[in-house]
Amino acid sequence: MVNILEVVYDESLPKENWWGKNYVCQINDFWFLPKFLPSTIRVLNEFKPLPNDVILASFPKTGTTWLKSLVFSIVNRSSKESLVKHNPHDLVPTLEVQVFGTTHQSSSITTHDESHSTRLYSTHIPYQLLGNTFYSSNCRVVYITRNPKDTLVSMWHFTNKWKDADQDGPWHLEEAIEKFCSGVFPGGPYYDHVMGFRKASLEKPKNIFLITYEELMKDAKIHVKRLAEFLGCPFMNEEEVDEIVKNCSFDILSSYEVNKSGDFPSWFQVPYNSFFRQGVLGDHKNYLDAKTIERIDALTRDKFHGAGFMYGI
Repeated sequence: MVNILEVVYDESLPKENWWGKNYVCQINDFWFLPKFLPSTIRVLNEFKPLPNDVILASFPKTGTTWLKSLVFSIVNRSSKESLVKHNPHDLVPTLEVQVFGTTHQSSSITTHDESHSTRLYSTHIPYQLLGNTFYSSNCRVVYITRNPKDTLVSMWHFTNKWKDADQDGPWHLEEAIEKFCSGVFPGGPYYDHVMGFRKASLEKPKNIFLITYEELMKDAKIHVKRLAEFLGCPFMNEEEVDEIVKNCSFDILSSYEVNKSGDFPSWFQVPYNSFFRQGVLGDHKNYLDAKTIERIDALTRDKFHGAGFMYGI
């Protein structure tokens, strides 16, 4: 295993192509985009969460944008104006992309004591690497996961919106399927990523809360109330719950100019409107044939159901 404390950027790290000429680097069985490898190492070496911090964790394209808007609104009850003016990813910055992804750390990380306030961050780093950081701080972690087939299709669409897509050509669905199933995928392997947080949520339920995209879609009100209780800020009345669920709905959020914008944020190579495509369940049925669906379902039965996690089919 790689010693995280010693890695800055090692040319000897295993590499695999995942789309065109683009490759990912492997650290301790997980694959990372080389652009974010140095900042990921900085997170692992330098980030010291406070007890009141809340970290939103996820595999890419599993409902991160929606979760950010919901948790931001739960913690900051008078937040509608912020959602109107700011994309959820700017309200809840990603540790390895925005916070540690520049040449200098965010001043909020290092220069003043915020032990009595709630800082919100997100990450795609797997629990297998970040677990000790979370455990030592007693902070709270909310992890969202999504049906693997919908995750694959969402990531395929998202990647084809990257600036590099014009230069490198489209990421063909057949290639995306192969890379997803083999685990050579940004943040992957998907199943290992999910199971790391799932196992931790069973062992430390007071600190790690696991929610699925499907649960939120089917009854957002119930699960928003559960989230608020976990975060230590329960609702006083149903009207507050209704307001947050409505304000954070796909239709409302996607209607704001900031989220319809074709501008590219400074921290990633996709336009803001790429974070709001459809927000539906079962979109994979429009793209994956029966053979591919059964192939992924077989993986799910092996990786999830075989470990007692009856989810994903």
